[in-house]
Amino acid sequence: MAVDVIVAGLGAHGSAAAYHLAKRGASVLGLERFARGHTLGSSGGLSRIIRLAYYEHPDYVPLLRRAWDLWRELERSSGETLLTQTGGLYAGAPAGELMSGSLASARTHRLAHEVLDAAALRRRFPLFEWPDGWIGLHEEQAGWLAPERAIETHLREAERHGATLRFAEPVERWEPTNDGVRVTTAAGGYDAQRLVIAAGAWLGRLVPLLAPHLWVERNVLFWLEPRAERDAFAKLPVYIVEEPTGFFYGFPYDVAHGLKVAALHHGARVDPDTVDREIHEADERRVREWVRRRMPLGEGARREAKVCLYTVSPDAHFVIDAVPDHANVVFASACSGHGFKFASVVGEILADLAVAGTTRHPVGFLSAARLKAPRAAGRK
Repeated sequence: MAVDVIVAGLGAHGSAAAYHLAKRGASVLGLERFARGHTLGSSGGLSRIIRLAYYEHPDYVPLLRRAWDLWRELERSSGETLLTQTGGLYAGAPAGELMSGSLASARTHRLAHEVLDAAALRRRFPLFEWPDGWIGLHEEQAGWLAPERAIETHLREAERHGATLRFAEPVERWEPTNDGVRVTTAAGGYDAQRLVIAAGAWLGRLVPLLAPHLWVERNVLFWLEPRAERDAFAKLPVYIVEEPTGFFYGFPYDVAHGLKVAALHHGARVDPDTVDREIHEADERRVREWVRRRMPLGEGARREAKVCLYTVSPDAHFVIDAVPDHANVVFASACSGHGFKFASVVGEILADLAVAGTTRHPVGFLSAARLKAPRAAGRK
């Protein structure tokens, strides 16, 4: 079977790339190692935050604006509800990474936002216990995406535009040919002019030059039943809080599942093929201690919990590029725990790079060339 483009990995970014390529008229074969609808990678968990005042780096903001528009376009074309706007709240010490970075992005890109002192935080968001001296940033253009539904929508729309998608068929290897690339799976070999690799936690297996620079983290998401004030918890914005011990984040209360809360980058490094998917007391203790301290009425019975994999780069930024000496093989991964919101635009970028070798989007700061520099400490 010969096609224009093979997409290896059909999770957040691969499903979006397959959609954008097929929509442009390319013949597309998508290959996924797991069954359709699986949540064994980085994109399960019912909700993912989308926000614009991006503390990680101001250069992400143009990508976020495009991602937001593309999610809305996908909703219109598919009839699905994928993005729920709730507003966003980010709070911590003024000199901390979260607040200084969020303010830098908001001011650099003139994003609509409010800065709240500790007294204003207490008035506006009384479910939290806010320390003296903290500040908050509130923005209206933020909310959450439904990851499982978003991936399935990209897949379904890719198929509607002619893509062929195969599941439970992991890519074993690829090699250049005179006319493009040959991709081998247990089921056989496939030829294409171009290859997009969006293999998430398995990226290093297919792009070995990246393997020394990336690692996979095991992180656990929790859903708790509040002890009181469920209606008030349901009206919360999405939120991120920076503590001296690290970052915690959460979502409005959902009657079907509970109050979702999690710690960011507190997980152990793991092999994605042998990761422990059981939930342990130590996993829950860290989150419960934070909820008890910061929003005590939220600390009720556990309703659900789920293991999620983060593929992390040394500087916690993404890696989007072409394989050296193989311009027709492009990849995206190492989303470092903050990548799902970008899936719509990363799919567009991967389609650009695969077809034209360039993109109008400003992704130079995400190139793999920076990984040749001495390894920096990852964000905690």
